Amino acid sequence: MKVLVVLATAILIASAAAAKDEKHCLAEAMYFEARNQGWRGMLAVGVVVQNRVKDPRYPNDVCGVVRQGRYRGGQPVRHQCQFSYYCDGLPERPAEPKFWRRATDLASLLLSTKLVFTGIEDATHYHTTSVKPRWATALEPRDQIGDHLFYAQR
Repeated sequence: MKVLVVLATAILIASAAAAKDEKHCLAEAMYFEARNQGWRGMLAVGVVVQNRVKDPRYPNDVCGVVRQGRYRGGQPVRHQCQFSYYCDGLPERPAEPKFWRRATDLASLLLSTKLVFTGIEDATHYHTTSVKPRWATALEPRDQIGDHLFYAQR
């Protein structure tokens, strides 16, 4: 019986640590990708991350999705990541407490509830309006939120 209790406790601790990591990764993506887009823009980025987690073509956890890209020597290759902030060469240190708090609150909400964001409920991609990536023509446009255009698979 003691072994079961110890095992259950270890599983709970590992699960809590994984949940904390997932929240941090999700908040980090929302903060660095959309902090200037208001809460709707931040939430939309979070929805895209969650949609990718559910899609078998992408990693099956939040941190895996936001850190997906090419690596060399264990380090992400500059400008070769799915989420540009992660391999832009800058440290991931939130400098604006108000927006970081908003990102962590929204990450908690997304990870703890079943939220449907009408218009982008199936979106797996986005980009800013200032660029025109080649991949966008192969996807179905969904919506524009702030300076981001969202897309889903056809």
